[in-house]
Amino acid sequence: MTDVKNDRSYIRKLLRIAIPMMVQNGISNFVNLLDNLMIGKVGTNALSGVAIANQLIFVFYLVIFGATAGAGIFTAQYKGNNDNEGIRYTFRFKIVFNTILAAVCVVIYAMLSPDLINLFLLGEGNPADAAETLQIGISYMRIILISLIPIGITQAYAGTLRDLGSTKVPMYASVCAIFVNLVGNWILIYGKFGLPALGADGAAIATVISRFVELTILIVYTGTHSKMLPFIKGAFRNFKVPLNLAAKFILKSLPLMLNETLWSLGMTVINQSYSYRSLDAVAAMNIQSTIWNVMGVSFLAMGEAVGIMMGHILGSGELEGARKKANSMRMVTVLCGLVCAALMAVVSPFFPLLYNTSDKIRSLASGFILIAACAMPFVAYTHASYFIIRSGGNTLITVLFDSIYTWAIAVSAAFFMSRYTNLSVTWMLAVVNGLEVIKCSIAFFFVRSGKWIKNLVRD
Repeated sequence: MTDVKNDRSYIRKLLRIAIPMMVQNGISNFVNLLDNLMIGKVGTNALSGVAIANQLIFVFYLVIFGATAGAGIFTAQYKGNNDNEGIRYTFRFKIVFNTILAAVCVVIYAMLSPDLINLFLLGEGNPADAAETLQIGISYMRIILISLIPIGITQAYAGTLRDLGSTKVPMYASVCAIFVNLVGNWILIYGKFGLPALGADGAAIATVISRFVELTILIVYTGTHSKMLPFIKGAFRNFKVPLNLAAKFILKSLPLMLNETLWSLGMTVINQSYSYRSLDAVAAMNIQSTIWNVMGVSFLAMGEAVGIMMGHILGSGELEGARKKANSMRMVTVLCGLVCAALMAVVSPFFPLLYNTSDKIRSLASGFILIAACAMPFVAYTHASYFIIRSGGNTLITVLFDSIYTWAIAVSAAFFMSRYTNLSVTWMLAVVNGLEVIKCSIAFFFVRSGKWIKNLVRD
């Protein structure tokens, strides 16, 4: 009976962390949906150009996510050990490391974005459409680069607060930024209040403004609530991090950063393989990914919350029974995935009708959405497993489980099918998504092994 009560207690704590993240991600992805619809009204080329640019920016997001996550493993365990000085060190590390990474990414994208965008425009299609899509993507990317350093610093703040279990504040900051972005899109894309209609460039400008708004809110709130968030006291007195701790953070951050970079690059290569079959697939994949992000908010947030909870549990020294708690939380995540999958399957014939595009692209998108819905429960299982494994700091297993699997199995399959078979893009997508079952089997054995159950901060 005691075990049942304890499990329920942990599930309640899990939901308290996850629900604000669900709300934040849900609103964010719903507004992204509206953004897509607004840009889609401009035309298919604008939709494709922005989609390709955002696919490249997605790599940056995950690089920053991996860098923040490495130190975040320690933040969550320091929280379980009530060590505010340790939390302060991780926060400083995130600020410095993320800023440097963002600056490097700005330079790389500024130099290489035309060539990178062009890689998605090699499939069959009208050369004039490809040329216009390229120019739209380059222009959009150049504006978005202004937001990369603010995003890096925002992730240092928001990631630290989430690792401490304070998920409402990042939610409020994100909601305010989302509102600014939505209004800015409406004004700048279509040229309201006497302003020129800027199309995709207007969407980029609105996004940049919203990122600065989000960062400002997080800085002000954290700085004015030092009693609730004592780590911020003296955080900027200097940027000193003990060398031995900095080395530990880097040793955890680099593999995770490498993992997220390789995984996101793998997904980019997979999407490029779909585009190699047909340029129509670029627009159809953008429609599918938009609704997937909206429907997947609950299990995506739940998986991240599982990682935070397991970090607190391991940091407090509750190593016995950690596997059982992890399995219980993972099944809640899968249940969320099942519900989301059912909803996504129901809307699959109707959602593409919202876009101002061709019937062929709408038909492709409907098939893509249905395939993604079938795979969603399996993705929920592997997503929660990833955060469970990561919570104990076993970054080697994390890399093997995530990015190495992606390149060895999924990327290889997509690349081979696009270049050496006559399979349609729909069947290609079905095969790649079906491979998630293999990853579920790997996740089962990794979590059951218990090798991830470690306390990193007790010393």
